[in-house]
Amino acid sequence: MGVLYLCVLLFGNFIYISNGAATDIELDAKAQNTHRLDSLNLLSYTLLLILTVLTIWLFKHRRVSFLHETGLAVIYGLIVGAIIRYAGSTAGLSNMNVFPNDDKYNASSPPDTLTLHFPVNGPFNITTNKTYQYTFRSAIDIQDNEIELKATFDPEIFFNIILPPIIFHAGYSLKRKYFFRNLGAILTYAIIGTTISSFVVGALMYGCVQLMPPRMANSFTFLDTLYFGALISSTDPLTILAIFHDLHVDVNLYALVFGESVLNDAVAIVLSGSIQNYGERYQSGTGGFETKAFFQALGDFFYIFILSLLIGALMGCVTALMTKFTRVRDFPLLESALFVLMSYSTFLIAEAANLTGIVAVLFCGICQAHYTYNNLSDDSRMRTKQMFELLNFLAENFIFSYIGVSMFTFPKHHFDPLFILAGFTCAAIGRATNIYPLSFLLNLGRKPKIPGNFQHMLFFAGLRGAMSFALAIRNTVSEARQAMLTTTSLIVIITVIIQGGAAMNLLRWFQIPIGMEEETEPLSNQGSRSGNTTPRCEWADSTGQEMPKPNEKAFLARAWGSFDTHYMKPLLTHSRPTLLETLPVCCNPIARLLTTTEQMTQFYTMQDGQNRITRDSDSDLCIEESDYLHNDARHSNMHRPVHAISGNQV
Repeated sequence: MGVLYLCVLLFGNFIYISNGAATDIELDAKAQNTHRLDSLNLLSYTLLLILTVLTIWLFKHRRVSFLHETGLAVIYGLIVGAIIRYAGSTAGLSNMNVFPNDDKYNASSPPDTLTLHFPVNGPFNITTNKTYQYTFRSAIDIQDNEIELKATFDPEIFFNIILPPIIFHAGYSLKRKYFFRNLGAILTYAIIGTTISSFVVGALMYGCVQLMPPRMANSFTFLDTLYFGALISSTDPLTILAIFHDLHVDVNLYALVFGESVLNDAVAIVLSGSIQNYGERYQSGTGGFETKAFFQALGDFFYIFILSLLIGALMGCVTALMTKFTRVRDFPLLESALFVLMSYSTFLIAEAANLTGIVAVLFCGICQAHYTYNNLSDDSRMRTKQMFELLNFLAENFIFSYIGVSMFTFPKHHFDPLFILAGFTCAAIGRATNIYPLSFLLNLGRKPKIPGNFQHMLFFAGLRGAMSFALAIRNTVSEARQAMLTTTSLIVIITVIIQGGAAMNLLRWFQIPIGMEEETEPLSNQGSRSGNTTPRCEWADSTGQEMPKPNEKAFLARAWGSFDTHYMKPLLTHSRPTLLETLPVCCNPIARLLTTTEQMTQFYTMQDGQNRITRDSDSDLCIEESDYLHNDARHSNMHRPVHAISGNQV
């Protein structure tokens, strides 16, 4: 009897194991199919980028200038998106309807996970339970096929993976000489101008929405339109800047366009977050304007921006200290890896602290370029420059390709012609209120002034791009946010293709000179071993009369420049003068501890009859008077620098 019971038990277990094996086979097949679709999705984007690169080469080879690479990426994305939408797989997703039985969950606050219990028959019909837990992705259209859903990326991928290298590269490749020379104007456009543009666009859009049919008017609050104003005020003139670089447009115009676009990304993301905080944290729910809530949100703006900036600068300085006081440069691969990881951790620290990683990684890039770059080995300098340039190129083109694809595959677009038309019009008006009134105010005290043709070019350089799209796609639950995403995507596509393609003609129409050679500005030795005064230079014409300097430095750059030269750079890099020369005598023990042997035995080379340190030509934030030299023979015939050198020469 016992033997018979044992046989039955073994047979039942065999059946149960067979059923379990069959289940595993089905799950393996489903996982394999999912993996295949993921690979196909990534392959489609990879082929898009390959096609974009090859077409860029063809356009450069044929000297085609009416369309830029970003416009190409968008157009190819639109084509692929249409193919996926209308010629892709028709196999729908299997679906099981589940209805909530708890009143505390609704469309605006769904649970974090969903738990499903499936009964499984074991031996002798004994029922056991298998429990599966599913995480909510977002609201979807069950009519969509699986390949369309696979072509839609999680918005967090943009913020956590794709955007950081783009923003870091902007700071790391920043031409600081021209940026800080025009710092006052750049900050005015980026901070004050972006804020003005956001509120102008928000107010105008709210007025336009109220004139639309009731369904649309009831979908939007003033905070919604203000949020749209903040995200659409972020500019991304990648196409314009590439053309400026190729044609050698005036460096000050380049600096204004580039500097404003870099900083207004950071301002737009902090401003949009402050607008959300105003509605979520501070408002009492009345829906009207509340003074206390407004000032709390304003405080949030400055708190988040300044603290994020400090985190980025601090991480850049920490990396500089690590590379200065260690011999990690003896292993360039480890040095480069440390550099990249410290830079990326800056973004994550700020995000984990509920701040803004975009601001942090931007200023980390600026500090890394200004300080850490000078401590790196030659291999690491080349590797980091080229790597971030490559990552920036791929990430930018991927985002523009995805914008095109998502126009057809993203399930939550809402096309409203009136809202789209109002969005285009208000965005243009907001850009104009940023540029023209502020340029007028800046020209009252600025030398050299910003001419009218530069102002027109600044206006048309307001292309929308990656940051606007990333902010719009982050939340698409409500109908209002869906309309914002659709309008933002169309504005990005049109401005990149039309305005970017017209850049060459705009330069001709506005009579902006091209072919300007960049000023040659080698850096003089800013102090001798004995700590005497810095060499001084005056500009004079052929008759000996003093001429105005080629460009005057911004006040903020002048104020920071002396402190940076005498204290920050000697502390964080191997540059001269050392802290032993700049700090008071009573601080000599600390100064000696913070001064490396390499600083004490600095290598000097002879150049132009003066003793100069061999250094990166763009390593200083601001340019001393002695640093202005002539860029070609024409300038050398017109201006002859007269050097009056005081102090002991090294």
